[in-house]
Amino acid sequence: MQPAKKQNIRDLDLEEIQQYFEKAGDKKFRANQVYEWLWQKHAHSFEEMTNLSKPLRTRLSEDFSLPALTIDASQFSADGTIKSRFKTVDGHLVEGVLIPTESRQTACVSSQIGCSLSCKFCATGYMDRKRNLNFDEIYDEVVLIHQQAEKTYQKKLSNIVFMGMGEPLLNYKNVLKAIERISSPDGLGMSPRRITVSTAGVAKMIKQLGDDEVKFKLALSLHAANDKKRHEIMPINDTNNIKSLIDALNYFYKQTHNEITLEYILFKDFNDSLQDADELVKVYRQIPADLVNIIEYNPIDLASFSKPDEATTENFMQYLEKNRVNARLRRSRGKDIDAACGQLANKEKH
Repeated sequence: MQPAKKQNIRDLDLEEIQQYFEKAGDKKFRANQVYEWLWQKHAHSFEEMTNLSKPLRTRLSEDFSLPALTIDASQFSADGTIKSRFKTVDGHLVEGVLIPTESRQTACVSSQIGCSLSCKFCATGYMDRKRNLNFDEIYDEVVLIHQQAEKTYQKKLSNIVFMGMGEPLLNYKNVLKAIERISSPDGLGMSPRRITVSTAGVAKMIKQLGDDEVKFKLALSLHAANDKKRHEIMPINDTNNIKSLIDALNYFYKQTHNEITLEYILFKDFNDSLQDADELVKVYRQIPADLVNIIEYNPIDLASFSKPDEATTENFMQYLEKNRVNARLRRSRGKDIDAACGQLANKEKH
């Protein structure tokens, strides 16, 4: 007979850990010590909890598991970007990125191992979805990237974007629970206003975010402003067309008044004409969006897209500006190490 699987101690809240100690006839304050080790001191084993007695640490390790993410490999870009490949306890690999600038240190984190949405321009979209990341694994990603920021740049993490591998809204509970821990005073204490969740567009779950009155920002990966083109590159558009997303975003804003950004990657001869720009203007006017991020396309081996020339990009941006769209051209970071937008795919296999 196989031994019973131990419970992950990070699945317990403070009250449940207190109950565990009370049942064992131990002092209640021990629970606070353990909780602090888990969420503020970022212990990745019971051995590290040095203000607990050796017998107590042994007992905890017999009763619970403490699975934690580890850094399997890191790559350093010429522009300062750091891409890390994390390994889960069950041997899966997932990537995250530290993007440093003068004014901020941003962690780009993943929410799933692989992805099920098959967006045609994204390296992760060509991978199978193995599983969702658990909330504590997402938390570990943030902690490990935060530690890199402090060690490499002597700066704290200032922002988090859920723009790595996977679709955050298809791992809804774990993403929200991870953000709750990240923003909690007894966690990382980071303001939810500094966190952006990016979605390929799951209308039902965008409305759910509104109902849950979340405090973080939302970004929609639009990438084409008419259904025909969007369907070609993003199969999710079949079930979540642009009109349904406009309705969902308006509902989300009405419930939360949180910032909304539209993300739009420019593809040469596909969505970069002035007609495309005009369609984008029309969508923008129907949504309370604060900003449109126009993103440079980063080539991947599996797709035949390329980025437009500078003149086309400039014309596109000028058209948006002329039509009073608050747009910003986002230059890619970490391209030389496949760490830029749409490039995360665990290329190096063991």
